[in-house]
Amino acid sequence: MLLLILASAEAFLTAPAAPHRLALGSRRHRLLAMGIDADAERWITQNLGPVKRSQRLGGSSWASFSRYTVEGKDSDYFVKSSSRPSDVMFLGEAVGLRAMHATGTVTVPEVMHFGDGDVGGSFMVMSYLDMSGRPDPTVFGRKLAEMHAAPCAQAEAAAGKFGFDVENTIGGTPQPNAWCDDWVQFFREQRIGHQVKTAGDARIRKEWDAVLAATDGLASLFEGVEVKPSVLHGDLWSGNIGGVGDGEPAIFDPAVYYGHHEAEWGMSWCASFPPLFWKGYREIIPKDDGFDERAVLYELYHKLNHYNLFGGGYYYDSLGLMGQLSRR
Repeated sequence: MLLLILASAEAFLTAPAAPHRLALGSRRHRLLAMGIDADAERWITQNLGPVKRSQRLGGSSWASFSRYTVEGKDSDYFVKSSSRPSDVMFLGEAVGLRAMHATGTVTVPEVMHFGDGDVGGSFMVMSYLDMSGRPDPTVFGRKLAEMHAAPCAQAEAAAGKFGFDVENTIGGTPQPNAWCDDWVQFFREQRIGHQVKTAGDARIRKEWDAVLAATDGLASLFEGVEVKPSVLHGDLWSGNIGGVGDGEPAIFDPAVYYGHHEAEWGMSWCASFPPLFWKGYREIIPKDDGFDERAVLYELYHKLNHYNLFGGGYYYDSLGLMGQLSRR
């Protein structure tokens, strides 16, 4: 399989932490990048086969991307490399990709390896997906529903808990994932509560308190709804969606956790899912009562995150969404 990740999407989603940042044009960065590339090629040679050809595909402010062709293999490999350590850079992404891959539903890059390089920095080796096509929307909707409906491979999620094995990031913002028995508590505290605390803004805090007062701590938004853990991509927007071959949908760059399947649509304002997508999805997972109100809540999480990352108009978007919830 082939993987083509758009550098612009990568730059938009993730900004590196300052202590690990190296100027891309600096001599130290160039030397480290060369060393990490050598480490990655050595791992590929030792574990997958001799490298016939490598191609640098560019990069973002935090990572470089390369494609490797290996003798005796029908498909190529995609390597991300970074000056940051693996536990900071690739752990959450790798574990998340593997969780989605385990459902056997929608196509995701297969992770072969991730770890620190011998010279410093880290790299991750994945299957390479040629996403030059457009996904069939009906098939995509059906595949996403199958992923959400798939049995949970993680023991805690199979037992009804919400969260994930590791913390990860949503864009450049840390995303806590401590296991929790109650979805409302999880989303209230580890999702929006965390974003509100990160914002550190008195007006946002006041509006969030009003939402909690109007919704009985969010509980009233979920009356009559049975919430079960589903494996979620977690950051599903158009930049993380592609088509492989003849319309086969593929997704990548996740912020995975086990949560309410409706939370997947918090980035719909940046994805434009067409009616045929929803037709395919609803064939498998019907729309629950109250979905439209909860959609506001799930969008709020991502709008707050965008405010924390980029500022600007996302501040007023967030306040507007909180106003809708507090006046319900």
